Amino acid sequence: MQTLSPPETERPVVLVVDDAPSSLGMLCDTLESSGYTVLVAADGEAALQRLELVVPDAILLDGLMPGLSGFETCRRIKANAALAHIPVLFMTGLSETAHVVEGFECGGVDYVVKPIRAQEVLARLHTHTRNARITRMARDAVDVAGMGVVFVDARGRIAWRSPQAALWLHALDPPPAAGLLPASLEPALAPGAAIAVATAAGARISVRNLGAAALGETMLLFAAQPEGPAGKPSARLAEAALTPRETEVLSWLAKGKTNRDIGEILGTSPRTVNKHLEHIFEKLGVETRAAAAALASGQLA
Repeated sequence: MQTLSPPETERPVVLVVDDAPSSLGMLCDTLESSGYTVLVAADGEAALQRLELVVPDAILLDGLMPGLSGFETCRRIKANAALAHIPVLFMTGLSETAHVVEGFECGGVDYVVKPIRAQEVLARLHTHTRNARITRMARDAVDVAGMGVVFVDARGRIAWRSPQAALWLHALDPPPAAGLLPASLEPALAPGAAIAVATAAGARISVRNLGAAALGETMLLFAAQPEGPAGKPSARLAEAALTPRETEVLSWLAKGKTNRDIGEILGTSPRTVNKHLEHIFEKLGVETRAAAAALASGQLA
């Protein structure tokens, strides 16, 4: 049977957590032969210790283990902002509905019941790892542009927030309760909503509902509202719909980097950077590098 290739040219890292790792020999061999680097931990505590040293691309986690259960291990992983983005796939013999529900409620993205079929796990892992990388790149690019992203679940709990969004959330008056969306932002959960709120320091933040994301979550886009010449917030950058790569190029342009510098940083050619800039200028409605850089810095209306 043909195996799937890894999502990227480099070898993705997978942490397999099971109290009987020898029983997963075929799965580990399949992952290795398909381009993954496999790390193994025998229990939840060992897994958390591993995560202090390395951040894998995905975690395959047994639900029932001595000591710290897989479900509690997942909760601790998701409570750590530096690890919360890692997709956790449960592999367990616990097939009751209550166990499956607990697996998803504690932060798992998938649930596979033993006995494990290696090719099935590989296909699921490939999909979740690829999606997680794409999502992380997009989220990082948003922060590079000076904006922020918050994902809110159906219960009004914050499922994920980018670093910039976290700063703005805690700057609100009053700051949000742990894990919950502030009451002042609840109107933004309405489909298509766009609101503005003020921080304790008086800065104004726009919050726009970008619609449904994965697992029924709502994606909110945060952006500062710089004052234009007429005292009105500039929304041109937020409305330009730049791609993640265009956002990165514009960010480095605003820092004074040349096309060659940007190409070296992003691993592409100066000619490709120039093509990105052509698209950026068109979307922003500007004609010069200086104008685009100024707009990226919130200096143009």
